[in-house]
Amino acid sequence: MIDDLVSQIEARFGALQEELSDPTVIGDRDRFRAASKAYRELEPAAKLAAEYRHVRDDLEGARELLAEDGDDPELRALLESSRERLEGLEDEIRLAMVERDPNDDKNVIVETRPGAGGDEAALWAGDLYRMLTRYAERRGFQVEPLSIGEGSYTFAVKGDGAYSVFKYEGGTHRVQRVPETESQGRIHTSTATVAVLPEADDVEVAIDPNDLQIDVYRSSGPGGQSVNTTDSAVRITHKPSGIVVSMQDEKSQLQNRERAMRVLRARLYERALAEQQAELAASRQAQVGTGERAEKIRTYNFPEKRVKDHRINLLSHNLDGILLGELDELTDALQDDEKRRRLSVPSSASGLA
Repeated sequence: MIDDLVSQIEARFGALQEELSDPTVIGDRDRFRAASKAYRELEPAAKLAAEYRHVRDDLEGARELLAEDGDDPELRALLESSRERLEGLEDEIRLAMVERDPNDDKNVIVETRPGAGGDEAALWAGDLYRMLTRYAERRGFQVEPLSIGEGSYTFAVKGDGAYSVFKYEGGTHRVQRVPETESQGRIHTSTATVAVLPEADDVEVAIDPNDLQIDVYRSSGPGGQSVNTTDSAVRITHKPSGIVVSMQDEKSQLQNRERAMRVLRARLYERALAEQQAELAASRQAQVGTGERAEKIRTYNFPEKRVKDHRINLLSHNLDGILLGELDELTDALQDDEKRRRLSVPSSASGLA
């Protein structure tokens, strides 16, 4: 069965290479973009398939030589190492061909909010905002702040595959540390919630203008200090769902309205996904929960300098690096876990048509 899959990968990859060198395809922007995307997605599996062929040849060659020359220690070692690698490659190839989440290529809107813990929770939400924006920058994504204030942060992350990276950050993040205001050195536990929403296009979410209540008001800074003398702040209420989005960071009412609509569209799109696919963990409510301390996807323990992801039981002692945006170890492990879970579903095999 694995040989058939390898043959299919090789045939499809070869066809894509020919397609990308076809002048007709090169001259058609949409076809070329689609072929390039398919090529990039299949390339990791094609490399594994090529290695599989090479290792299998080594294995067969070692068997033939052993049959002719007897028990040669070097050939025996080559035979064993090739057999082990071949088994590992079979698993890697199947994982590489697991059907991708259709939203993986999308940009995302990330919302970070304080949970349980009062002022310390608000500070922790700010730490998470900085961690996630640093991670985005390290991965080569573009960060666009949308709304920042009073411990709450909303920002967009733009770039190819942004959702495939950031979707694992959605949920309740728990911190255990001694707050700066704690005079007796006691460790406090606080939480902040992160929602990661795939950004929807206009064609993906139809919003009836009659379903919107749009209020404008004068934006203000901390303590009620006025920062704008015009009614530039915007609050949009989607009456059927009850979702409310407010924006006031821009001086232009039009800009605030556009940003609010982007966030509203993303929330509605994510809600529709959750309704259509109950098993999809992108549900905003499933991600955020209530923000209670007992609900968490990850714990950051400052005294012990460790971070534990409870979904896959992964423990890292790189707390300082993770807070600086070094989340690759966690993301890679979570991606691998998702692929293995998808692989257990018969319909998750990636198509090669």
